[in-house]
Amino acid sequence: MDVAHCTLDGNADGVEFCPHSSFSNVLAASTYTLQEGEQPSRSGSLSIFNINADIGSLELLHRVETAGIFDIKWSSVGQTASPLLAQADADGCLRIHALECSSNGVEGEYCLKEKCGSKISSSMCLCLDWNTSASSISVGHSDGSISILSAGESHLEVQNQWKAHEFELWATSFDTHQPHLVYTGSDDCKFSCWDLRDTPSKVFHNTKVHKMGVCCIAKIPNDPYKLLTGSYDENLRVWDIRAISKPINETSICLGGGVWKIKPHPSVSDVVLAACMHNGFAIVRVKDDGAEVVETYAKHNSLAYGADWQRGDSSQEDKRKRYAVATCSFYDKLLRIWIPETDIIT
Repeated sequence: MDVAHCTLDGNADGVEFCPHSSFSNVLAASTYTLQEGEQPSRSGSLSIFNINADIGSLELLHRVETAGIFDIKWSSVGQTASPLLAQADADGCLRIHALECSSNGVEGEYCLKEKCGSKISSSMCLCLDWNTSASSISVGHSDGSISILSAGESHLEVQNQWKAHEFELWATSFDTHQPHLVYTGSDDCKFSCWDLRDTPSKVFHNTKVHKMGVCCIAKIPNDPYKLLTGSYDENLRVWDIRAISKPINETSICLGGGVWKIKPHPSVSDVVLAACMHNGFAIVRVKDDGAEVVETYAKHNSLAYGADWQRGDSSQEDKRKRYAVATCSFYDKLLRIWIPETDIIT
């Protein structure tokens, strides 16, 4: 069910609902636009929206002009005084913005205020992830390296940086159950795990399964053993990482387009949302012995890049409305809000 839509000011590549319960109506959207010419430049923006799916409202609250953005992520729930939004951009910078009440004092109106930023690499910052305590951020770079930074509301400090892959590093994810582990994926088709204790060391380096570059990695929040990867080879893969030195029982499902983003459902542990580049968006139920597509969304006419679930409260009333979905597509600059038609609460 379509709720609302709008056109952004640049090529849309990221949408993230705020996971903090008091701000569940707040959606961040990012853009990346390449200005070609003798001296090409990469510009972008961060936009904050107020979403009310019940009445079909999509209200722009604030927009920040910035460098071209490749990835954005909100800080973990309950770990910081106010929600923090991290930005990985084409200038090689990691920036942290705080969500604050607007100066006009109107209830429900917010703005972004940059708290800190640091140029951490001469190469572009392509992806990022917060650890569960919001004390560290991992950042992947276009030269195949990864940075681990300590993070606060007003400071960033590089703790470690090393060459993890041969080509662009598009995916990084902390293990939500073992916070000393971080996963990475790259255009070199490799899926890796690193132990951050002492000197970062390689736990595993899978080189045989993905037939093309690894685009995204997601841990299932309530399952210490299940992990998902998405690839340009159009497959969403389900891994059992109980044998951490070598993931076992890998299964896959072809989604008909490069799997650019995977977002686990906020409360249904076996359901994920996937952005499938050339084949729209898919809601997938992940089973112990595989996965199946339960619904698709094909109302975007360009590269399907950004996707996220809106979080709800603990109310049992109309759970379908609690979990609106935001999706965006690149070249048509389109942001859409919709509600799945399938009853995925089982």
